[in-house]
Amino acid sequence: MSPGATDRLSRLLAMVPYLAQRQGIPLAAAATEFGISEKQLVKDLELLFVCGTPGHMPDDLIEAEWDDGHVYLNNVGAIARPLRLGVDEALALLVGLRALADVPGLHDRDALERARAKLEAAAGERAAVSEQVAVQVTQRPGPLADIRESLARNRRVHLTYFVPARDETTERDVDPVRLLMVDGLWYLEGWCYRAEEVRLFRVDRIEGLTVLDVAAEPRRVPVRDLREGLFRPSPEDTVVTLELDPGARWVVDYYPVEDVQELASGQLLVRLRAADDRWLRTLVLRLGGEARVLDPPALADAVRERAEAALEAYVRA
Repeated sequence: MSPGATDRLSRLLAMVPYLAQRQGIPLAAAATEFGISEKQLVKDLELLFVCGTPGHMPDDLIEAEWDDGHVYLNNVGAIARPLRLGVDEALALLVGLRALADVPGLHDRDALERARAKLEAAAGERAAVSEQVAVQVTQRPGPLADIRESLARNRRVHLTYFVPARDETTERDVDPVRLLMVDGLWYLEGWCYRAEEVRLFRVDRIEGLTVLDVAAEPRRVPVRDLREGLFRPSPEDTVVTLELDPGARWVVDYYPVEDVQELASGQLLVRLRAADDRWLRTLVLRLGGEARVLDPPALADAVRERAEAALEAYVRA
């Protein structure tokens, strides 16, 4: 897990009360609880060591110890208290969860129902108030509605689909299998006749969709385990190490990365992977002088050659 700044902040806020109530917990156990490596946990503890209340005097900062392989936190004050919802916050969440339960394509309804049950138990009798509020979601016309129609009628679709890795728009016929929502984005999973295999299509990249009067062929597609994300690393992926200037830090929040290191100069050392070298070259060129490829050397050479060719074409023009 290599989160961006937002994910890391959320984890740190949860980590302080958890560790404060479990003094001496082994590093490995704490790392497992938060779904991160021991190396990442140590980085988080090093960051906590310089966090605290205003004043920034020694008594204002969190004390973190882990040298013997066990974690101890001191001087955590009010931060050590677990976050608790107010009644109005709990009721708002219950209303939102009930509305979310009606959204098609959710891949883990069991988790949603468990969360709702816990909230209702915590809110007690007051939870009944949330049942008096109804949320109706209006479905707007567009690819999502057409995809749902094709799934309901078992019909093939024709897509005009933008592929950012190649910066091109493609035409393809697809037999829809299911809709997925992951990290707030909709994906269509289906058999692509152009690729002759199962593919995922981001719905917001579908520029045109036509429901064909052709029955989709029945296919048995294994259900994806989405607990660790939508995409899985492959031995054929290219792993690249980038040095990012402050103006390019958004890359960490926008793309899945494997590791992030904060450098003393204010830059980030980032490792990420991609199945398509062309996408990586395009990303680095897009970042201009705010990103440098440190590894692999072949990718650095390819980016340099593309940049020099573009500059030469510009000078000739």
